[in-house]
Amino acid sequence: MDINLTLLMQALAFGVFIWFTAKFVWPPLSNAIAERQKQIAEGLAAAERGKQDYAQAEKRVAEVVSEAKTRATEIVTLAEKQRNETIERAKAEALAEAEKVKAMKLGELEQEIVRAKEVLRNQVADLAVAGAEKILRREVDAKAHADLLSAIRQEL
Repeated sequence: MDINLTLLMQALAFGVFIWFTAKFVWPPLSNAIAERQKQIAEGLAAAERGKQDYAQAEKRVAEVVSEAKTRATEIVTLAEKQRNETIERAKAEALAEAEKVKAMKLGELEQEIVRAKEVLRNQVADLAVAGAEKILRREVDAKAHADLLSAIRQEL
């Protein structure tokens, strides 16, 4: 009977051990495991949020870079347009200035031609007067010859 009593005592001791473990040891272990599982789950969720935030940040960076490239292209296009406008404006101003100079020089040239014609007219008139003077020395009617010379001078 000792074996049965020993077996019964061992079963009773094992039952007390199980009760003690279930009452005092298992709840803190279970809580610690649950706490650790919760921390791991939160860490995994944070890592997933971090991945999503990183992906969103990459998309935003790509958008910002794209916008910057577009803006840079617009600025370059605008600068080229302004440069072309400035060049065209300078060309137009230069052409206008050249036309002014040309017109001024043509005016001066016309004045010079008028002066030359006047000088030639006076020289021809002087020659005509000299010729008329020679004629008048031979003929007496000076008034008729003066009128004739005056008419010739006006025609020249």
